[in-house]
Amino acid sequence: MLTHEKLDAYRVSIEFASLAYQLCQELPKTYGPVSDQLRWAATSVPANIAQACGRAGAQEFARYVALARGSAAECGALLDVVNATLPSPHGRHNEGKLLLVRMVSMLIRLGMPVRSVPGQLE
Repeated sequence: MLTHEKLDAYRVSIEFASLAYQLCQELPKTYGPVSDQLRWAATSVPANIAQACGRAGAQEFARYVALARGSAAECGALLDVVNATLPSPHGRHNEGKLLLVRMVSMLIRLGMPVRSVPGQLE
């Protein structure tokens, strides 16, 4: 098992990506651009988490976690667009938003800087 596969945030991001892809299959063809963007952003979250785990320094790790968090926020906005514009909103909106809230809270904790202990070298 690779390092990123052990993270709950990664597992939730994969679960969300699966939901996003299923939702995109159900969208009308006129939603092509929104669907493409949602699939891209949903794929970007686990990809950035994996990249974060492959980085050597804490700053690079935090940078990729922040990118994953930004993509997750983008997914939330795209879900809102779909929910607001379809005549009968999909029930997956709430399920997707709950997964995103869980994921973002995990990513916030992951990306927090490590505080140095007083008296130690930084």
